[in-house]
Amino acid sequence: MNRELIEKVTEMAEHLKHVYLATADGEGLPHVSVAGRLEVTPEGDLTVSEWFCPGTLSNAQVNPKVSLVIWRPDIDNGYQVLGKIIEIRDLAILDGYSREPAGLGRIPQVERQLTIRAERVIAFKHAPHSDKEE
Repeated sequence: MNRELIEKVTEMAEHLKHVYLATADGEGLPHVSVAGRLEVTPEGDLTVSEWFCPGTLSNAQVNPKVSLVIWRPDIDNGYQVLGKIIEIRDLAILDGYSREPAGLGRIPQVERQLTIRAERVIAFKHAPHSDKEE
């Protein structure tokens, strides 16, 4: 993957302070979440970190294909990164902490880091575009 392009993607994500992460379960049912951090590893892979909901994690465990969307609506410019999860790491655990009422079935909250190998980067914008690789 083009290192310069990956750097542009991560710079835009740093400016925005969030990225959208789309996963799908084994049957293809999609799920979208928002993550606060996107970084590039020395090897050129991407890491996305957040306190992901259970749906994101269960999807990632059965279907490694993902889409990351980094988009600046103010200038209608961004990227969609298509790739696959190659590693899931636990970063921090808050055992049973929840702001929800006790009757809602508390589960441990886990901050996770997903390492993603980018396979394609395409333009993402509201305006017409071709979906060709950048």
